[in-house]
Amino acid sequence: MELFGLSLETIYLYALIISGSLIILYVLFGDMLEGAGEALGILHPVLILAFITFMSASGYLFELLTSMNSMLILVISAVIALGLDTLLNVFVLIPLSSAEESLAYSEDSLRGRIATVLISIPEDGFGEILIESYSGRISKPAACFHNGVIKEGERVLVVDSKDGVLYVVPENKIGIDRGN
Repeated sequence: MELFGLSLETIYLYALIISGSLIILYVLFGDMLEGAGEALGILHPVLILAFITFMSASGYLFELLTSMNSMLILVISAVIALGLDTLLNVFVLIPLSSAEESLAYSEDSLRGRIATVLISIPEDGFGEILIESYSGRISKPAACFHNGVIKEGERVLVVDSKDGVLYVVPENKIGIDRGN
């Protein structure tokens, strides 16, 4: 069967190449079009492009490898594409949309954390502390909460934060024993 002077195999192949290319471009530059996906609701651009890609790929393979009727191939390809698109949405896109978007932190979220002094904190002065977590290490300027001296390598507890500076107290002064 022919459409627009081209065989259906060729049309499926062109659709596959074009939609595959558009998916790659959307992955690379999709952040600029982020609002378009939200405006369409459930018809996210990735789902539309994936549907076309799945349908054209299965249609091309069925046209190439079987002798079924072209309309039957179109219907079977649409059903396959709908199934794969649903799986893509349920198992990939929905979990990704609800995933944590960044590893950002606020200074208030650092209160109560244990840190190690990197640069000694002098009386009425500033030093530097290192807070380690599962997502990485955070190095911040620090001052002693009670205007004391805290030596390099001591473990401290973050008590407060103000203007980008964390105020700390030595861990041994608050009675915390971590077995170290």
